[in-house]
Amino acid sequence: MELELVDVSHTIEDGMITYKGLPSPVITDFLSRDDSKSHYAPGTEFHIGKIEMVANTGTYLDSPFHRYPEGTDLSGLDLYSLANLEGIVMRRINSAERGISEKALNDIDVKDKAVLFHTGWDMRWRTEEYSNGNHPFLTKAAAEYLAQGGATLVGIDSYNIDDTRDKSRSAHSILLANDIPIVEHLCGLGDLPDSGFKFFAVPAKVRNFGSFPVRAFGIVPKGR
Repeated sequence: MELELVDVSHTIEDGMITYKGLPSPVITDFLSRDDSKSHYAPGTEFHIGKIEMVANTGTYLDSPFHRYPEGTDLSGLDLYSLANLEGIVMRRINSAERGISEKALNDIDVKDKAVLFHTGWDMRWRTEEYSNGNHPFLTKAAAEYLAQGGATLVGIDSYNIDDTRDKSRSAHSILLANDIPIVEHLCGLGDLPDSGFKFFAVPAKVRNFGSFPVRAFGIVPKGR
């Protein structure tokens, strides 16, 4: 069976804003191609780039350390919680309710799965509306359902998996307390099937760090 790779992560660019109030990445040359020529033989040149950014940039993953000082950091995450996961997509497009409740899961078996919430909010990416506080989010009850059901990873294509007006951040708190990594700012989830695919979202292996950008993608049967 032929397989297809479906990218569901945003491109990181110099100056872009991911999360309102956090600085944008600064992408520059550490060693330009022209400057490198003096180090090598004629006709040989290299580029060494430099990027300065906060951890929460682009499509990124939160580990338990992001929320809890004793939680597992990026370097301690089990690869089996990040890669080759059985994925399912929960569709929640143009819903009148911002909060995604446990009822939206409809008694679905989430055990050992990457559960991705497709809200369509990514269509507002890099607009004022994206971060205006009206984004879809998971309710406390939905997060509890996912934790109790044994989900391996939870992702969303929204501005935040929590209602940012709720300072307790219940979804983050519950999921990360149960060692369930969270991926935020996904995109293009409409290109993934509801189920029957493998999901990957692997960050850099950084010690004492809680969040980092990922290249998130799904592996799906070609011509599905």
